Amino acid sequence: MSGDLDDVLRAIAEPRRRAILRLVATQELPAGRIAEHFDVTRSAVSQHLQVLKDAGLILERRDGTRRIYRASEEALTELREVVESLWQQSLMKARDTVEGMEGIAHDESAVS
Repeated sequence: MSGDLDDVLRAIAEPRRRAILRLVATQELPAGRIAEHFDVTRSAVSQHLQVLKDAGLILERRDGTRRIYRASEEALTELREVVESLWQQSLMKARDTVEGMEGIAHDESAVS
């Protein structure tokens, strides 16, 4: 992952940062337009943007004096792969547990 996984997970743990990430997932937006979606100061939004940027989840470019933000497709793809891997591991564990229980039930019915 381009950013440290712990930093990425900490960044998306905050609901406003997840909302910002959703806003810039499919379009570039200037900081001011992002701030319009939240009932917090522009300074607070700037801090959230910085956390997301530091985690490698968003990219920033300058257009004159404006800063334009967009999600890093690479970082989101890597994050999706990590989450899918965890999901797959969880499903395999659940399957193994169920199959183990079925084996126990089958053994107990054979003894009776």
